[in-house]
Amino acid sequence: MQENRASDDKTLSERNYEYWLKRAKGYSEVNKEELAGIQRSTWAKLLDGEILKHFGISGSDRSSISILDVGAGPGFLSIILTELGYQVTAADMAETMIEEAKENAGELSSRISFCREDAMDLSFADQSFDVVISRNLTWNLPDPEKAYSEWLRVMKNKGLMLVFDANWYAFLVDEKKKAEFDDDRKNVASLGLEDYNIGENFDIMDEIARCLPLTGADRPEWDESIFTKLGVSHISTTGDIGSMVYSEKEKVNYASTPMFMIKVVK
Repeated sequence: MQENRASDDKTLSERNYEYWLKRAKGYSEVNKEELAGIQRSTWAKLLDGEILKHFGISGSDRSSISILDVGAGPGFLSIILTELGYQVTAADMAETMIEEAKENAGELSSRISFCREDAMDLSFADQSFDVVISRNLTWNLPDPEKAYSEWLRVMKNKGLMLVFDANWYAFLVDEKKKAEFDDDRKNVASLGLEDYNIGENFDIMDEIARCLPLTGADRPEWDESIFTKLGVSHISTTGDIGSMVYSEKEKVNYASTPMFMIKVVK
């Protein structure tokens, strides 16, 4: 039974990898829009506040903090954190995402360490980073528990982890969520806004998401239970963190799928 599960996960991982390789350009356009909008400042304020408060340091000490951005994609968080003055490593499985991130970072790219990494099997040594951060990744992983274990492994003792995610594909398995998701699409259209949930090959991700273990899971409760099992010293969750960082267009697009923030201390 375990061999079959491993085989299934490998196939799922390959399908996932191929999807994001092709999605990089389109996803990069979304990141560029965020960088050009209020999200550049709203996310910077949130992240900087959490990190400075946790380590009890002033802004002048940011360069002493090393951060791993897991699933960095086209580089949104990595760029913001580097602008603030932190040491940033941007890791992603898809080479095309890394190339987009380098281009989006521009002159900042020389200050960011870019690397291809499997979020569920990191190559870094134990306790390599002060902070591990991730946005919209955990839902997409074939083995999210293993990923969390790895992220904790490479994080220093008393380090900080910030996980931002949502129940993105719950509408595939929950009729109530499907109705709410459809209402979002109607509201987006009625306001003449761009719909972030419509695009080329999105049907492929729907198929992949149906096979992922966290589609339909009770989150962030699931995440809290896993971190508790892994023995962290502190965990707290903030619901609807999107209300603090989203643009008005994002708030309409994602009204039925609020983003949460999980804060973990090793």
